[in-house]
Amino acid sequence: MSIQKASIFILLFLLTLSSYAQDTFYKETKTYRGNIDTVLSMDFSKIPKPESVESFDPLFHFPPIRQDTTGTCWAFATISYLESELYRLGKGEIKLSEMFVVYHEYLEKARRYVKYKGNSAFAQGSEENAAILRIKQYGIVRAEDYDGLLPGQTKYSHGPMIKEMRTYLKFAEENGYWDEKLVLANIKMILNKYMGEPPATIPVTGSREVTPVEYATEVLELPLDDYMDFMSFRYIPFYTKGEYRVPDNWWHSIEYHNVPLPEWYEAIKTAIKNGFTVAIGGDVSEIGKSGENDIAIIPEFDIDPGKINQDAREFRFSNETSTDDHALHIVGYQHRGGYDWFLIKDSGYSATLGKFRGYYFFREDFIKLKMLTFMVHRDAVKDLLKKFQF
Repeated sequence: MSIQKASIFILLFLLTLSSYAQDTFYKETKTYRGNIDTVLSMDFSKIPKPESVESFDPLFHFPPIRQDTTGTCWAFATISYLESELYRLGKGEIKLSEMFVVYHEYLEKARRYVKYKGNSAFAQGSEENAAILRIKQYGIVRAEDYDGLLPGQTKYSHGPMIKEMRTYLKFAEENGYWDEKLVLANIKMILNKYMGEPPATIPVTGSREVTPVEYATEVLELPLDDYMDFMSFRYIPFYTKGEYRVPDNWWHSIEYHNVPLPEWYEAIKTAIKNGFTVAIGGDVSEIGKSGENDIAIIPEFDIDPGKINQDAREFRFSNETSTDDHALHIVGYQHRGGYDWFLIKDSGYSATLGKFRGYYFFREDFIKLKMLTFMVHRDAVKDLLKKFQF
């Protein structure tokens, strides 16, 4: 190589490094708890993105609401998803209760804690299919019937409640108190103290009263057995069902359909284009996700978006740089600037920081690399399900 060519190459290399240095920077930001944190960020101003929520021509969903200081994104995402499903199935606009499901999820976590003598997770997090299981078991009510707030409260805060329940369960463990009936009765007392007691019956047409189970099965007629969960990992064979190996799958569900990444992504895209919304979960603690700018992308200094494949996804899951930390609801799609974009309804704090409060615009590369599971009605994935032998 000539000296002139070498000089040009070095100059271009330095300019490239310079451009990256300008793209990334540290900034102070306020967390949802009000603390100030210093985080790595990047310049989002040069990224072409959708113009508005309306530009997606969204499928029906209720306006976003906050989960506040709770770890219950899984309930907010899944209840929002089921509300959209009820509308799609011709049942109308019915706002359901997230906290009815959350209340009973804590009961089942405590039940398993007793069953396995303390060797079971007891935390706020869970998965979308847990909400389906709780509705099968306990039914569902409308938000107007039960909101999980005490009189005078307007925001959710489950920190003190989870601390008190954990303290009690630890006391039970240390003293060998494994009487399930007694433990659950005490957990209910704590839940009622912080959330209020859920109704045993609710009014429907006229003066008729129904139980939450009757409301779910006879009034709403939710097809709960038709909601399928999908993941994409090499630790089990593709086109088989298995466990999603994350802490929030606290009961070790093995009901996840495992498919290669291209088919996993196309299933999401095809579903939303065909009128099915999608509940989705994965990793949102990334430099390419910005609440202030309403978008989530994978920056090229992380990985070229065109090179995202099964290996890139697998690598990040195995070294825990992709973790299961949030659940969301996909309610719209558009193709813009050479990319697929998805409209995300988000109950988290960061979604309130931008122009479009309660929403994110996720680019396809972020979905492929950082989202880990999704749930959708079986009719949206008929061809994919044919590849499974049940």
